[in-house]
Amino acid sequence: MKVLVPVKRVIDYNVKPRVKADGTGVDLANVKMSMNPFDEIAVEEAIRLKEKGVATEIVVVSIGVAKAQETLRTALAMGADRAILVQTDDEVEPLAVAKILKAIATEEAPGLVILGKQAIDDDANQTGQMLAALLGWGQGTFASKVEVSGETVAVTREVDGGLETVSLKLPAIVTTDLRLNEPRYASLPNIMKAKSKPLATKTPADLGVEIASRLKTLKVTEPPKRSAGIKVADVDELVARLKEMAI
Repeated sequence: MKVLVPVKRVIDYNVKPRVKADGTGVDLANVKMSMNPFDEIAVEEAIRLKEKGVATEIVVVSIGVAKAQETLRTALAMGADRAILVQTDDEVEPLAVAKILKAIATEEAPGLVILGKQAIDDDANQTGQMLAALLGWGQGTFASKVEVSGETVAVTREVDGGLETVSLKLPAIVTTDLRLNEPRYASLPNIMKAKSKPLATKTPADLGVEIASRLKTLKVTEPPKRSAGIKVADVDELVARLKEMAI
């Protein structure tokens, strides 16, 4: 079974984002970038499935600028077999990403697509669900456990009420949550081997996908700083303060 794993290049989670002075977006100049943490978990899960003999090939795909090759090489160093970069300098919205992934899934015919539940830059949490709808495949989102058995996959989901397990017929879409696994570090020998693994480059036009933006960002601002707390003498004063704040 082939496993397809989409990965995204984002600002490293240890870096505090800075908003541009004109409020048009986040400043990415000279900022450390890395693989989206949820996608890193997806890559790790695919590798574990291969180690169990369930998966035979892992294909990672990224959509973005040329430097996204670095993110793909990281996935290859972790254990993926080959990579595809859909190169574009334009910002790609979740629906366009899902359409691109649908085109690649149609070409590659994977038995399973595993991707992060969301990216930490836009927190959209839309791509996996949109991809499942476009392909007409079953989906298991927010996965904390994945077990493939024959032609089905059992996905334990983290929901508000606790855990829910769904059984999906393959091919299927799985989006990963934080507690699914702990990604491995790529060893130096594997980092060197990753340089010779195949990495194909395509464009959205090659896949017949239009990526024109349908959304417009009006302004980006930093969240307001938290104000200092205050002490109250008793419950009555607390209630009065709360009423004042609500007005």
